[in-house]
Amino acid sequence: MSSPEPDLPDEPVQRIVAPIQRFLHVEAASGVVLLGAAALALAAANSAASDAFLAFWQTPISFQLGSFEMDHSLKHWVSDGLMAIFFFVVGLEVKREWVVGELQELRAAALPLAGALGGIVVPASIYLALLGGEPEARGWGIPMATDIAFVVGCLAVLGPRVPASLRVFLLSLAIADDIGAILVIAIGYTEDLNLGALLLGGAGLGGVLLLQRIGVRSVGVYTAVGVAVWVAFHESGVHATIAGVVLGIMTPSRSWVADSRLDAIFARAREVWKGEGWAGFGSRRELLERVQAAAREARSPLERLLRGLHPWSAFGIMPVFALANAGVAIDATRAGEPVAIAVAAGLVLGKPLGILLFCHVAIRAGLASLPEGIGWGALAGGGCLAGIGFTMSLFIAGLALDGAALDAAKLGILGASLVSGTLGMALLVHFLPRADEANQTDRDHQG
Repeated sequence: MSSPEPDLPDEPVQRIVAPIQRFLHVEAASGVVLLGAAALALAAANSAASDAFLAFWQTPISFQLGSFEMDHSLKHWVSDGLMAIFFFVVGLEVKREWVVGELQELRAAALPLAGALGGIVVPASIYLALLGGEPEARGWGIPMATDIAFVVGCLAVLGPRVPASLRVFLLSLAIADDIGAILVIAIGYTEDLNLGALLLGGAGLGGVLLLQRIGVRSVGVYTAVGVAVWVAFHESGVHATIAGVVLGIMTPSRSWVADSRLDAIFARAREVWKGEGWAGFGSRRELLERVQAAAREARSPLERLLRGLHPWSAFGIMPVFALANAGVAIDATRAGEPVAIAVAAGLVLGKPLGILLFCHVAIRAGLASLPEGIGWGALAGGGCLAGIGFTMSLFIAGLALDGAALDAAKLGILGASLVSGTLGMALLVHFLPRADEANQTDRDHQG
């Protein structure tokens, strides 16, 4: 009879914590939490407590160090501060896709990159065509975004009916979409530049490279330098969240301790633990610390940070951002305003049209091919799901517009995201095989 696998002691609290941990690592669940936060913000903004709710996010919060002072509203700290962590996670995900994901090989990445480009160019063109030379044309970046949390949530509802190839395509497209949105924020919505502060931010990024070069691995040190870089970018006029993206992309993707070295360290530790060769160690504590450090450094900083921060970003930062930004008084008359129509047209029509058109061109040019098990109907459904802009669209809207125009844009975003999600799900249900057929197809492939 084989002995049970060794494991950590099981404490009573794990019966409570373990299900929560499993929930937090189900990416699709973040879409449910985000939807709940948006619904709560809408309900509060349209209730008797509307004034108090909106005033809460304008609460001033200041920070002062000598003669330097930062005095902003709570909403600003959420949009520029907390969202910098969200964008840091986005930078980590982009780096992972470049290094080990679908964007690693040009041939495999060609189709989602082409789709993402179409999903950027066509919605922005529709928005600009509808608003012409109006001041609100500054919001051209609003309908370009895709909210990956909601897309993943929609795919999760369909379960095994969604081919892995479609899931990979949409996730890769969303990552490429994020890259486009980041460039739009950096280039299109940068205020007057403070070159001195920008140079300080650049020096901070150079300091990160130097720390990496000399082998510093303390998260605390990098956090301190990262905060300094964020402050410099914030004061430079370049949106502070760009600092988060750059720092995420700069995070090393290679582990410090290779698998062979880790095996050797563990083997040596077992020998010493059994009583052999203690001369090289001061105590059992020293031995355990060495094993602990080796186990930690066997995973790359990118992998450790992404796993550790993703739940905080998905279940904390994004819902708080939604609470602070999705609250808008629903006024049916505003739904007909040019900004709302332009945003909705860009997301509902521009996104799927741009994705399908550019994918078609890439395939006809021989640069890419349709993923296995996906027809144009399913691709159209995925393109409609990409029209769920929400988080990133709200973020860009807050940069580009204000006042009544911002409220109209928010209504357009919320309405278009609902329509896009519903239409995308309907198309996928129609064009994808039923669950039993999908399972039979998988068995046939395995056989």
